[in-house]
Amino acid sequence: MIVKHLDQIIGTDADVDTEGWTSRRLILKDGGMGYSVHDTIIKAGAELDMHYKNHLETVYLTEGAGELVDLATGETHQLRVGSIYALNNHDHHLLKANKGTHMRMVCVFNPPITGKEVHDETGAYALCD
Repeated sequence: MIVKHLDQIIGTDADVDTEGWTSRRLILKDGGMGYSVHDTIIKAGAELDMHYKNHLETVYLTEGAGELVDLATGETHQLRVGSIYALNNHDHHLLKANKGTHMRMVCVFNPPITGKEVHDETGAYALCD
């Protein structure tokens, strides 16, 4: 059984902070679950071009509001608390947090990440052992 609290993650190597986002990696590959779980904050006004070529991701929004743009079709989806989206086709997307408010979300990745990943120049996470 794995039991953790966010307080145990903040300030550790599993708390990854960048200019546009902060990811608190709660469950990682070494947990043996076959997926990873993250408490992620997209900072207010951030616009993130992401393309997870190696991972599938499901995201559930728990705070804030913003937009998700499918860069293949141009379709824009408004996100608010309670929204969920799944990048089931390795979808190239733009994630925008509204100005003046961050978005906080629970993110699940398959395959799981190890915890050391950050976005590369294409907006993807590399597969790590």
